Parts: sequence; structure tokens; C-alpha cells
Amino acid sequence: MGSPFVDILDVRGKHAAINGECKSMHEQILEGLSQPTGKKNLPTMLLYDERGLRLYDAITTDADEYYLFPAEEEILRKHSEEIVRYMHAGTEGCADNETVVELGAGALRKTSHILRALASLVPATSDSPPITYYALDLEKRELQRTLKQLAESDVGEEIRGKVSTKGLCATYDDGLEFIQDGGLQGRGSMERISTQLRDQYKIERIARDASPSSSFSGHTENTPPSTPGSERPPFHLLFLGSSLGNFDRGEDVAFLRTLPLQPGSCNTVLLGLDHTDDRKKIEAAYNDSKGVTRAFIMNGLRVAGRALGDEALFKADQWDYVGEYNEVLRRHEAYYKSKIAQTVVDPTSSASFHFEEGELVRIEYSLKYSDEDAYALFSEADLRPINRWTDDNSQYALWLLERPQFIFPLLRQPTQLTSPFGVPSIQEWQDMWAAWDFINRRMIPTSMLFEKPIDLRHICLFYQGHIPTFLDIHLSRLLQEPNTEPENFKYIFERGIDPIVDDPTQCHPHSEVPQTEEDWPTLSNILAFQARVRERVLRLYDDLETGKLVLSRKIARVLFMTLEHEAFHAEVSGLFDASLYALATRWTGTIPPSGFVRPEWDVLAKAWDAAPVPGSASVTLGPANVTLGHDDDEENDDAVNTGDYEFGWDNEHPKRQLQVGRFRIDWRPVTNGDFYLFYLGEGKELVQLPSSWVDVNGELQVRTLYGPVPMQVAWNWPIVTSCDNLSTYAKVKGGRLPTEPELRLFYDMFNCGYAGGANVGFRNWHPVPATTGLSKNAGKGHNGGVWEWTSTVFDKHDGFVPSKLYPGYSTDFFDTHHQVVIGGSYATVPRLADRTTVRNYYQHNYPYAWVGGRVAYDVA
Repeated sequence: MGSPFVDILDVRGKHAAINGECKSMHEQILEGLSQPTGKKNLPTMLLYDERGLRLYDAITTDADEYYLFPAEEEILRKHSEEIVRYMHAGTEGCADNETVVELGAGALRKTSHILRALASLVPATSDSPPITYYALDLEKRELQRTLKQLAESDVGEEIRGKVSTKGLCATYDDGLEFIQDGGLQGRGSMERISTQLRDQYKIERIARDASPSSSFSGHTENTPPSTPGSERPPFHLLFLGSSLGNFDRGEDVAFLRTLPLQPGSCNTVLLGLDHTDDRKKIEAAYNDSKGVTRAFIMNGLRVAGRALGDEALFKADQWDYVGEYNEVLRRHEAYYKSKIAQTVVDPTSSASFHFEEGELVRIEYSLKYSDEDAYALFSEADLRPINRWTDDNSQYALWLLERPQFIFPLLRQPTQLTSPFGVPSIQEWQDMWAAWDFINRRMIPTSMLFEKPIDLRHICLFYQGHIPTFLDIHLSRLLQEPNTEPENFKYIFERGIDPIVDDPTQCHPHSEVPQTEEDWPTLSNILAFQARVRERVLRLYDDLETGKLVLSRKIARVLFMTLEHEAFHAEVSGLFDASLYALATRWTGTIPPSGFVRPEWDVLAKAWDAAPVPGSASVTLGPANVTLGHDDDEENDDAVNTGDYEFGWDNEHPKRQLQVGRFRIDWRPVTNGDFYLFYLGEGKELVQLPSSWVDVNGELQVRTLYGPVPMQVAWNWPIVTSCDNLSTYAKVKGGRLPTEPELRLFYDMFNCGYAGGANVGFRNWHPVPATTGLSKNAGKGHNGGVWEWTSTVFDKHDGFVPSKLYPGYSTDFFDTHHQVVIGGSYATVPRLADRTTVRNYYQHNYPYAWVGGRVAYDVA
């Protein structure tokens, strides 16, 4: 029996040849050395020639101080089966023609854990394995060596007939461009690659000991995934070893944006990030006592010389290696240090480069990521974190990510020119429309549009028309133009139903609506109307851009108000009322959020149970002065300058200070587990069964968009129930609900917000334990994905002025029956969840509010 067959595609340089975008290594070296003193650099890629890859492999095995490799291997050894199962949660198992590509594969030792786990998904061996793994790397001979070793190993025997292994010899750019063009789709012989791709890339196929049975993964069509019935086969990426850290900040975002993950495809990338922030540990890891890392770095000088035509061009005895951790920029920096003043001349171009004695030439960055860094990175790269696995010391993490149907970016940082809570951008509108359409058109069955999800609400169809009608009315008033549609649209969709008193069946007056299905406008007419109103918004922005209209605060206010009105309704009348309670309780055929990887509850529950918890149950705060609200007077709306102006609803104005005394407050909200034990014990006669629970064959479970889950899964989620229920719980436990200023003080000190990983903005489609993040976020946490009740009654405050544009927004609810709630749920957009002045409100006994709460205690 001959040596195992090694099948490798070589597409190096094809990206540059086609697009003219990439510079040769020679050009990159000359460009980097042409920089002024203190800015000179060499390409990091120089480190990874054939010898460099072997030296890096030696670092992972011989350098005891190098914590990255063993930390990642520990994660993969313990969790590879979970990781692979979660990778396939969106496709509910292994699918035929699946492709897995590892970027910068290296020695494949860690990868073997993933390959074993992938093989376990395949029920039987086959001559045509359903999964094809591609190791992408730059050095052809190293790919041949490592793939041959893999094939000859126990792992190779274990995966044979289930996972085929191949090589892709390419730079990241070349490889990703080839994949994006469909080069790895399908399975079969070399001839099945489309003629266009073969001609375009002039593909070189490299093989050892070829046999007639050998095969190559190709594809004969390039159908866009949006075409029904012709979606691309499942595709997953591995980017391990903290390799992303070799980019500079900003470049890492740009690179992740290029990953060929189609939005809503449930394809994933498994990404390794270094979360260590210990300076001594980091510097020791990159300057090990055996000198292996130094040899690895210094080899780059030989490669640089070879690229310029003379391997000995940079004399080793005239250079040294310097590695140091930059705490401000959170990155390790590797440099070549010139021991003497010297001049190096490029043999090809005769260009000369002078180096001062002691001058540093940068060769590599190794970024370290805080949790805030990671969430910012993912958000800016349009990626959603599905789950993460960490080593025992929480110094390294593997993140499983997807590119979802829609995502909300991080809020812009306030500047002198703009505020994240000022006039909305066009992108904010488009993000909001994407979320609204997804919730209301893909999660509510069309057959249920004429049903009320909750008796207190209109039928679902009403809200499809209410949102564009509200927007259209305010645009017409603002611009003094006619409405887009006939008056019957206005009267039918102008207002909704809002419960206000202890009897939830009594509501505010609201517009007359049709009583029969035939009298309602058709859905197609409503959606056509919606499209025309959205076009009207875009025309308004065009007029502002061209100068046809001058942006005033009144225009900005109308845009802010109508955008946030839609955001509130997406959560209340869309997601939670229509989808969660109705689909989970009264309707059949629940439609969970498609295009998002489904949660693997047992995997998540295992991670949640293992997560660190606060060292104490509560924290003592106060006395303190607490600032509520901000100054936003509509009397100033004729002003042209919108600048860094921060808009808000009328109950947010004006800024005011309140004093709170000394009090103690629990770190976490009351959980399902807390309330479950209370309910089964002394509370059963005192409280009502929370509407977020459901009896399933005599067992209480917790409702989700994916159907009920066992109480054990949701044990540490914040309980979702009425203010009355939580007030009773708190009283029995010897406490009370916090006041609004008390909870505001707690949030200001300890809430991490959207950028820090808070469960808002559709980061998840379910709650999570509220204490995740406490250990890695300077003591900060979040509320788990629900609003929180306060004991503060929603009422007038000093300086309150009703909104001129929407007079009934707050005043209709100053009835002593509504409580202030703050925070945000997992469906609250960042613009609302992160504006600390936002005050929401619900009737204290309203059973369907997506609100939890925590207990506060008086302290003498």
C-alpha cells in the first residue's frame, strides 16, 4: 500500500492577478522599509515560510511559557463535540456537500479534535464522504507534509470515509476570494470545477501518489444563496490560534468582513481570541526561556532577504529581537532592533535603507481582546456570537460566530459633531426595517394575521399598518404635505390599545377598527403602502443631503420619534405579544427566528452553570445624588444646529437630580429558579403563575421563541412576571423593589451595556443568566435580556412638559397604575437600551410585560 494521497489546490497569486489589489512580497518589504524612523515595518507573512512554520510548531510544543496553544488545545479536547454540534445547529446535523476550511492550518494537531468530532456526525463511511476539510496555508510542502501525517495517523484512520482532507495553498486573500467565487462548492472530480473558475484561476493541482480513486471538491454552478431551492451547501470556517491578533485594530474588522459567510445561511466561523491581560505572562510567552520564539522571529529576516534576492542581506549578528506588551493598545509588539547604524541595499532595485543604532522595525502585532473589544469587533464585522468556550483560566476563548439576517452595530461614540441619540442615520432606518420585517413577516404565520395574540391588543395585521401610518402622519404634518394613502388607512391604523387601570380589560379610547376580516385592507395593500412611506423617508434624507431642506431640530425630532416608535412596537406589539406569548400558548406552528443558528440548550446550560458568580449576593450603595433625564426642550426645535443634540421622549426631560439614601441591592435579578422555589413554597397562595411559564404535562417550563424549555435550562434566567408578583416576592424576602433612582445608580456603576456584551439588540433570541460577564468586566454585568421593574410610579415630575408632536405619549399613562421600568430586553435596540435616560412603563399587574426585577433592601 503506497503513501496516502495528498490533494492540494494552489491558487496563490490569483487574487492579485485578477484584481490587481495585492502587492508582491518584494513590494511590501520595500514599502515597509521606506517608512521614516520609528515607523519601519516588515510583513508578518515573512515569519511563515516552511522553516518558520516548523519553528512555530516547536513553540507550541517546546516553549513552556507559550500559554496560547495549550489553552486552545484544552478547549478543543474538552469541547470539540459540543462545538461541532453547535456549528450544525442551524442545519440540524451534517448535510451532504459540506465544506470546512481552516485558515492558517499549521501542524493540524489541534484540528484533529475538530475532525474527529465532525466524523462523529457521519453515521457511516462512504467512498464519497459528505464533509470535505480544506487546510489553507501558504507553504505547499508543509501542507503536503502535515496532510500526509494526518492521513497516516490514528485520526486519519478514524475519519476516513467520513471526512475527506485536502489542501488549499493560498494567502488569506487568495483563498477567500476563491471560496467566494464558488471554487469549493460541491464534490467530485477535478473536471467538475466550472470552466470559468479553472480559466480564471489557472488552478494548479498538486498530488502525491495519485490513484484513480482520488477526487477533488469542485462546483459547476455559482447560484446566489438568495435563490429559493438553490442555496449553497453548508460551509464553515476555522480561524484558530489567535491568528486574527496579527492584524492591527480596524484591519481585523475589515478581514472578518471579507469572510464568505452569507447572511442568514447559518454558516459559521470558529475564531480564537486571546483574552489575557497579564503583562508578565504575555511577555514571557513571546520570549520563552529556550529561545524558540526568538529563532522563529529572527528567521523572518532570512526570508526577507530571500524575497529581495539575498538570504544573507540582513546579517543576523547585526539585529536583535525585542518583544514588549503595549498595555494602552492591548497588544504584544515584536520588533527587529538594529544593533548598529547600518544601511541595507536592495539588490534588485538598488534602493537603500538606513537604520539608526537601536532603531526598531516592527514585524508582528499580537492583539489581546477584552470582552468589550470582542463584542465591538463582532458588531463592526456584522457577526453574531453564538457561543464561546474558554479554558479553565479564562485567558483564551473560541468564539462560534455567524453572519445573521440583520444586526445592530455599536452606537457611535459622542463627538462634538454628533450624538448616538441624535438624528437617526439612514443605516439606522434600514437596520430597523430589517428587524421589523423579519419579526412581523417571518415569525408570525400569515394565517394568524387576523387573530389577536393577546386580548388587550389589536389583530396582528393592525400593527403592519399602524407603523407606516404613524410615520406618514408625522411626515405629512412636518412637511405640510398630503398623506400617502386615503384617509381610511389613517383612521384604521392611527392608534393602538393600551391598558391603564387595574382591570386590564379597560383601555384608553382608540380608533375604530373593522370588525370583519373583509373590511380590513389586504396585506399586499398595506405592504405597498409601507414601501411608499419608507421611500418617503429616503427622499427626505436625499433632500437634506442635497440642501433642498435644511435640517432643523424639528425635522430631526420627527425622525427620532418615528424611528424609536417603530423600535418599541417591534418589541411589544411585534415580537413579545405576537410571537412569544401567542405562538407559545394559543397558536400552532411556532416560527422561530430562521436564519439564526438555533440554541443548543444543553450546551448553553452547561456553560451557564460553570460561569463565575459574584462573590457576594448584593452590593451596598448610597447615599448618593443620582441624575435622571436630560435637557431636551421642544421649544428649541426651530434651531438649525442639531450637532451633538440628544433627543428623547417627553418623560426624559428635563435633567434632574434625586438623592438616594443608603441601600443594598442584589447583584442579579430574581431568577426563574428563585421564583420557582418561592412559588412551590410559601408563594403559591400569594402570587400568580408567571405568564412566561407554561405547564407541559404537569411540569412547569419556560416559554421561548423555540418552544418551552425545561426549568433547569432557564434556572438562572431573570424571571419575567408582573410587578405585583415581584413586589410580593421581594416583601416576603425582606426587601422591596428598588426605586428608579436606586436602580439607575446601580446600572450606572455596574451595567456593561451593548458594547460590553449586554443581552440587548437581538444578540440572543432568549434571556441569559444576568451575571455573565461579572468576572471579566471589572465587576459589570447586565440584566440578562429583560427590562426591570422599579417601585417608582410613572407620573409627572418637576419640569415635565407634554410632547407637542405626541401629546399622549406619557400623559395618558399618568394614572397611578403604571410603574417605571428601565434597562432593556434582548429585543430592545441599542439606541433605546444604551440611552440611560429612557423610561419605559407598564401597568403594575400587566401579565405580559417582558420585565423582571431585583430586590433592594433598606440599610440603616
